[in-house]
Amino acid sequence: MNHPKITVIGSINMDFITNTSIIPDEGVTVFGDSFSTKPGGKGANQAIAAARLGAQVRMIGCVGNDVFRKEIIDRFIDEGVFFENAEPVTQISTGVANITVFRGDNRIIVIPGANKQLTPDKILAKKECIATSDVILLQLEIPFETVETAIHLADQYGVKVILNPAPATFLPESLLSKVSYITPNEFELSKILERGTKSDESMENLIREIGTSCIVTKGGDGVYYLNDYDLVHVPGFDVDVVDTTGAGDAFNGAFAVAIGSGYSLEKACEFANVVGALTVQKNGAQPGMPTLQDINQFLKEQGVEVPILQDGEPI
Repeated sequence: MNHPKITVIGSINMDFITNTSIIPDEGVTVFGDSFSTKPGGKGANQAIAAARLGAQVRMIGCVGNDVFRKEIIDRFIDEGVFFENAEPVTQISTGVANITVFRGDNRIIVIPGANKQLTPDKILAKKECIATSDVILLQLEIPFETVETAIHLADQYGVKVILNPAPATFLPESLLSKVSYITPNEFELSKILERGTKSDESMENLIREIGTSCIVTKGGDGVYYLNDYDLVHVPGFDVDVVDTTGAGDAFNGAFAVAIGSGYSLEKACEFANVVGALTVQKNGAQPGMPTLQDINQFLKEQGVEVPILQDGEPI
């Protein structure tokens, strides 16, 4: 089995998750159904998703020197993520995300906290880590200039970069040209091209503007990308959705593993679609991330032939 070296540069949070059957109007108080706290953050989620699928994962990020730090580090240890580059910072809290889950969908407010301290100089100090990676996986919950620095370094060393543009913001062509793959959803696709939240242009036209590096995720509908001249659709799976929190992170972690393992783009999308489908069937982001064995069992139950695994191992 190939164990690709994936370096995840991104956010590390503690998630505060409220499940509710009622969304209150302004000024109204309601009773929720349940509450829990779990380690999260797009960066940490993607790191754990990749580690559960057999990758050698290194996490570069920042946490506060507070009560949440130990639980987060313990999770990295349990999941086999190398956390030596997850630096504690003082006088600022660990990042947190307030997540409200309603009818299987989620609304999220992120307070960056220590994630703001992941500055470009910290990335420059990790040049060797970047240079020796098969894939660099990035998101946008850390300072933008830090993302730029990481992409430029990876480009310098010839390392593949996957950028998950969330939360969405405009991305200049000069940066997009150095990204191997960018993985927006439909909303993010319009935003990164500065079209606003309601673009009149078709998804296909927007994908063509970015080019073959663009992989658009559409949940259960699967993903779309441009293969030379044609728009390719890789279908998703129709499953019972419990919680969509972390579905995109699961997809990106799996996609990084597949690309780092040398999969074709189509096979990498198939693999990542399976992982996303499994994740939404469980509560929470990190707890829902599947293993290779989970994937193999799912494919057997679905009765579909997806040429991804053989005896539970990637092929």
